[in-house]
Amino acid sequence: MHRNRSFVLATLLALAALPAFGGSVEVKLKLPQRARLDLQGRKTIAVVPFLVVSQEGAEKIKGRNIDVQKEFDRYLVKVLRRETELKVIEPGPVQYPTYALDQLAKQTDFWHALGERAGADLVLAGGLDFDIQDRSGYRTEEYTSPYNGQIYLRQVLVEQTGFQYDILMQVYDGKTGALLYTDNFKDFQSFEGENTDPLAGMFKNLLSLEDRIVNVFKQKDVEARRILFTQ
Repeated sequence: MHRNRSFVLATLLALAALPAFGGSVEVKLKLPQRARLDLQGRKTIAVVPFLVVSQEGAEKIKGRNIDVQKEFDRYLVKVLRRETELKVIEPGPVQYPTYALDQLAKQTDFWHALGERAGADLVLAGGLDFDIQDRSGYRTEEYTSPYNGQIYLRQVLVEQTGFQYDILMQVYDGKTGALLYTDNFKDFQSFEGENTDPLAGMFKNLLSLEDRIVNVFKQKDVEARRILFTQ
């Protein structure tokens, strides 16, 4: 962190020496954002299957019924292995004592036993809500008549499909079973076309949320704009 602060300070001093108009200059900086979770002494994490709270609309597109839980768990394991230094453990199917997420957070003995069985310092769990929505509707656009060259307004049907992802993430201490961190990640993406592949929509949601998910376990650099006043 000391090295990062020195770099930022040196960058600001160098930019401040540049000529500026109007007594100020706008600069772009990459600032380190600390990991949300303290990983000191924690090297292993068990990723258990997330509970699907709701999955709506997938069967209406191309007749497909995608396995949201399976696809998300596979994605999460892949990202953690690629972006963090944690050893990722897959404990397999889990028999939950309850399927109410607010009650699961209180099941300290369950998470302690699971962490001990998996040999994990951390246990990652949570819930998923994936919704596919028909967002088709009429849009006003200009139309040039081929007969008289006049411009008119007309209503055009635009077929759109919306994908909404809502992820509740919970991280438990594998040694004590205590809830260490919880957060909620939401994203909505819209695609033109009625028969958009739900997997494409799902992974575009996840790509949009990836930096926030990784930042729970790893320091990330974020871009910020700053105004320096030179007069």
